[in-house]
Amino acid sequence: MGRSLQQLVALLSDLQAKRVDLYLHQQGIDTTTAAGKTMLQMCGVFAEFERAMIREGVRAGLERARAQGKILGRPRTPERVEERIRAARRQGKGIQKIATELGVGISTLQPVVHGPAPSPAP
Repeated sequence: MGRSLQQLVALLSDLQAKRVDLYLHQQGIDTTTAAGKTMLQMCGVFAEFERAMIREGVRAGLERARAQGKILGRPRTPERVEERIRAARRQGKGIQKIATELGVGISTLQPVVHGPAPSPAP
């Protein structure tokens, strides 16, 4: 429901503005009480903490792999295949047809035809 305490607090504020309370039976949380609101916010704090710890672990693992000289990411499509894709597009062939003819997936064609996707923000 909320991986960020800020989002969780905003959600609770929106619900309160609409005169709606939240009752989570299995978790025993009822936002009509001060204890219930506090418990929900504490769950949000721990969820945000867990997310940050996972992010740090992933980042550290990637840095360690790079330091060891490992190549990360999807292997590059061979240049001869890329050129065949471009030639087929110049002939007006559709992506599906090119993929079938060359025996490659559509996800292989997309970066060649439309350019690489932007990198996700860290």
